[in-house]
Amino acid sequence: MNQTLPQEQTLESPYKGKTGIVRLWNAFGYSLAGFRAAYKHEDAFRQEVLLAAILIPLALWLPVGYLGKALMIGSVLLVIIVELVNSAIEATVDRISLENHDLAKRAKDIGSSAVLVSLINVLVVWGLALWEYRAF
Repeated sequence: MNQTLPQEQTLESPYKGKTGIVRLWNAFGYSLAGFRAAYKHEDAFRQEVLLAAILIPLALWLPVGYLGKALMIGSVLLVIIVELVNSAIEATVDRISLENHDLAKRAKDIGSSAVLVSLINVLVVWGLALWEYRAF
């Protein structure tokens, strides 16, 4: 039996039809709005941006090779990326319901653990890069 979804569930965003430069410009604007929202509403994001503002210039200054610098900076940017995804998951879960639910807790805990793993990655990458060049 072929079931169809109600009309309201089959509608796509009116922005999906945009192409080319218009789509890129809109996407850029949405990305900036996302950064602003994360910075305004997420304490952890603000802390990690501060960490990045310190660590990225430090990586450029330290006597480490170009590949080491790239890995060090990439590991810091990965924390920002994972935090943005975690914040999006948390906002979505909260939008659905603020009631305590095992699946909501699981989703939030898993997102949080992804951030933790990305922070451990920073420690490992920075430690190995500095160890290799005896920069400390």
